[in-house]
Amino acid sequence: MRTARIERKTKETDIKMTINLDGEGKYTIHTSIPFLDHMLSLMSKHGLLDLRIKAKGDIDIDFHHTVEDIGIVLGKAVKQALGDMKGITRYGQASVPMDEALASVCIDISGRPYLVYKVEFPKRSKIKNFEPDLIEDFLQAFASSCRITLHVQSPYGRNTHHIIEAIFKALGRALKQAVSLDPRVKGVPSTKKVI
Repeated sequence: MRTARIERKTKETDIKMTINLDGEGKYTIHTSIPFLDHMLSLMSKHGLLDLRIKAKGDIDIDFHHTVEDIGIVLGKAVKQALGDMKGITRYGQASVPMDEALASVCIDISGRPYLVYKVEFPKRSKIKNFEPDLIEDFLQAFASSCRITLHVQSPYGRNTHHIIEAIFKALGRALKQAVSLDPRVKGVPSTKKVI
């Protein structure tokens, strides 16, 4: 089983996470941010990732530090669980509809961190007290610490919750595909022989 356990403690956050890339989509997630818990649960379920997260942060100030640091820790956990990356599919993509919204996520486990984020939310978007702009910060942190190339886009959608939900479901499905093992792949899937 490809698993990892990561802990990160700063003056702003305290995060503990375990991941199993070859899981069944089981999750226990407590970030102190209910909307983020919901989105990470969707990613876990649709990506068949077993995920446990316990996070505390300075949410009395705002959610930014906690959301970003969870992205950092998730990226490190996936990278660690991938190990030598031998036999992985490497690329993954998924498009997911959520009622009127559509999101597409493409991943390359490339060793080159890069985020392309083409998502626009309706004006005055807010989900309770969660700022939708934090999704880009989360994804940037995840891509950077996992060292992947990540393209995320939502060409349309009216409801902010639906747009973000489609993104996280697509992220889970694309990640599941990219990290999956293919017995035909010998070594790492790169002509350079290294990722």
